[in-house]
Parts: sequence; C-alpha cells; structure tokens
Amino acid sequence: MKILTGNDLRTGDVVWWTGYDWSRHVSDAAEMGDNAPDVMAREVAKRVVNDCYLVDAERTENGILPVHIKEKVRATGPTVRPDLKIAPPDPAAGNWVI
Repeated sequence: MKILTGNDLRTGDVVWWTGYDWSRHVSDAAEMGDNAPDVMAREVAKRVVNDCYLVDAERTENGILPVHIKEKVRATGPTVRPDLKIAPPDPAAGNWVI
C-alpha cells in the first residue's frame, strides 16, 4: 500500500495524510489511490506541507507502518525542531561542527 507523508510548514513535524487532513500519527494514514498527485499538489499549493512523497507501507497488528527504514525513522516523530537553538559551548572556539 502507499501512504502520503510530508512536513508541516508551521511546526516542521512529520505528518501523514488521513484522507481528509494531516495527522502526526502514522497509524492515522490513509491508503492513497490514483489521486495522490492531486492531493500532494493541492496541499503544497495551500502552503500546508512541503516535502510530500508517497511511502510504501504495510498493515500490521500495530496499525499501518512504513516498510523502509527512512520512513520508519520519519514516523518516530519530528525531524525539524525550529524551537531548538543549537550553538557550540564556546562560540569563540574555532574548531567545532554542528
């Protein structure tokens, strides 16, 4: 089965298309049919989500789960946290990597 995911433009959270709206829970995802490209284009145009793509998923006893590891990682929660500020312990230090 194929389900649709993207990133919420307001919060950066990974969200899943429910068939009517977006949910932060992959278990709420709806199987996408032939209208997936239309849904993706509409939601991106409305500036609700970005980085939309279809995900291979399977229905398990624990609900709908992505098949591939990349989507499994995305499904665990937010990938972008605009509220977090990452800085080095000493900004004057010359050798640091974020």
